[in-house]
Amino acid sequence: MKPFQQLLLAMAGTGLLAPLAANAQDASAISSSAAISSYMEQQDIDRFRAWESQNQVTSVTQFSDVQPTDWAYQALSNLVETYGCVAGYPDGTFKGRQAMTRYEAAALLNACLDRVTEVTDELKRLMAEFEKELAVLKGRVDGLEAKVGELEANQFSTTTKLKGEASFIIGGVPDFNTRALEDADGNLRRPDRTTFNYDLRLSFDTSFTGKDLLRTRLRAGNFSALPFGSSSQIFKLDKAEETADQVIIDRLFYTFPVGDSVKLTAGALVRNTELVAFVPSAYKSGILDFFQLAGASGTWNKATGAGFGFQWRQKVQKGKPYVTFDANYIADNGDGSYADSSVGAFSEDSGINVLTQLGVKGKNWGAAVAYRYGSEGSRIRVPNFSPRNVGPGQSSNSVGIGAYWQPIDAGWAPSISAGYGYNAADSGQLLDSQSWMVGLQWDDAFMKGNAAGIAFGQAPFTDVSETESWLWEFFYKFQVTDNISITPAIFYASDYRNNGFDSTWGGVIQTTFRF
Repeated sequence: MKPFQQLLLAMAGTGLLAPLAANAQDASAISSSAAISSYMEQQDIDRFRAWESQNQVTSVTQFSDVQPTDWAYQALSNLVETYGCVAGYPDGTFKGRQAMTRYEAAALLNACLDRVTEVTDELKRLMAEFEKELAVLKGRVDGLEAKVGELEANQFSTTTKLKGEASFIIGGVPDFNTRALEDADGNLRRPDRTTFNYDLRLSFDTSFTGKDLLRTRLRAGNFSALPFGSSSQIFKLDKAEETADQVIIDRLFYTFPVGDSVKLTAGALVRNTELVAFVPSAYKSGILDFFQLAGASGTWNKATGAGFGFQWRQKVQKGKPYVTFDANYIADNGDGSYADSSVGAFSEDSGINVLTQLGVKGKNWGAAVAYRYGSEGSRIRVPNFSPRNVGPGQSSNSVGIGAYWQPIDAGWAPSISAGYGYNAADSGQLLDSQSWMVGLQWDDAFMKGNAAGIAFGQAPFTDVSETESWLWEFFYKFQVTDNISITPAIFYASDYRNNGFDSTWGGVIQTTFRF
């Protein structure tokens, strides 16, 4: 209480002010406790408003006694920094644990309401200014809601996504097998013409938990065995299969996680190379099949059939190298007899392929060693000799090793991939063989998104000299859009068995659409 107030109170208590009063009623009003209290409270309000206006803060950090650990810190921060309606005491404190008088509360509430009113008025002004634009946006949102509702009402599944890939391939081998061939009807044919073929793949990917995958893939194409469609040909294309314009199911499997490091897969149509963490190669031309298999087509032989697989990946910090281990079992008898109850998928003659792989992978490099056991009915892939199938009572053992390195930033340096494979036959007509490849690929070649590459090596060959065929491939991929690419490629093979052991060459222009 100020000295003047104390003096005024003392004078009223002792009657010293009575002679000075104009009349008895005024003297009574001044001396009453209610009038004095009212006067004092008004002084408190004025004083509060004065220090409030002089000490308004813009950040909660200006209060020396407010810490981020205080339970009301976030609420106070919002009031100060969003609405600007909280002030501190003159000494820079908030005194959050001190009791507040009703007048202080009233002043605080009034200041906040004033700020809210200002914000509301500003919003009203902005809404009036952009009334037309807001109306257009509202119409668009209403339209989008209607379309989303229609899509949800008509979609065939809430758990399945459709992915597609269509490839148009113009290609030929001008001097391939110049000797006329005779087909089953006795007609002569020359597989050295330019053809226009297609390959279409539609994948239905279904997830029930967000981490699992049920894949159903449909496929159709019109390639013939020669020169691009058969896996017995050295010029077998990665996109070519002999489906004779028929739609077939070529993948049907289910993959699900077990913990954070393990995935299990089982299916009636599953491929062994898709059940390993990676094929150790950065060379991805998508043209000749052999060069997509790290030079070991007998080990990574694309066995497809009924089977299951196990995949383990080491858990490490993001960006650190990690170890992988994979093992899978595929029954791949060429005529599909593994699905016959008289044969089954677990008999020696069902074409068993057991593939295991140990790999290590870094940010821009990788290496792996793999082993494949093949029973009767299984086969090595893309040999330049015959036979290529494991005969009755026989088995085969294949080992592949591959590694790659690629620059982190695309430039003049290409990625480098190399691989080697060895196939051992225990007996019979199937011979021991080996194969290898080296591939160089430049990403962002001449233009961002494009790629160029060259690969060379030898498809599986035996100790017999006439089975040794050198294979080369050159390609350049134009990435027209994110979904369309055009890849012209030229390839060459020396001493090609299916060409009378003469050298031959060919080329394709492959256009791929992904959606």
